[in-house]
Amino acid sequence: MMELGNPYCYFLEDDKFLETDRPGFRRRVITGGALQLCFWRIAGGATGSILHQHEVHEQLGMIIRGGLDFRIGDPDSDERVTLKAGEVYLAPPGVPHGDSVFLGDDEFGECWILDVFAPPRDDLKEG
Repeated sequence: MMELGNPYCYFLEDDKFLETDRPGFRRRVITGGALQLCFWRIAGGATGSILHQHEVHEQLGMIIRGGLDFRIGDPDSDERVTLKAGEVYLAPPGVPHGDSVFLGDDEFGECWILDVFAPPRDDLKEG
C-alpha cells in the first residue's frame, strides 16, 4: 500500500509490507483514531500464532487469499476451523483465538488476512 499525495488513501505495493520478528510474516498497518487495519501477508505453512486473547481489543478478520486453519472460542476445545478466501472471523475481547496454520494460495504461496482492531493496538502502530 502506498500513500499517493493524499493522507486518506492507500494502495497495494509489495515493498511497503514490513518484515516482522516471526519468519514468513509481513504486514502493513494503517491506524486511525478508533480503528486499525493490519494487512498480513503470511507464507503458507508459517506458524507462530499462539492461542491468545485480547482483553480490550475487538478483532475482525477477513481471509483475502489462501486459508487459515485455527482455533477460536473455547480454550479447552481442540476444535479447529478452516476459513477460505472471503470468509470472516470475529474475536471479541476475551475470546481465545490462534494456534494457527496459514495455508498459501496458488499464485503467491501466501495467506492474506485483513485484520481490523478497535481500539487500535499500540504494539502494531508503525512509525
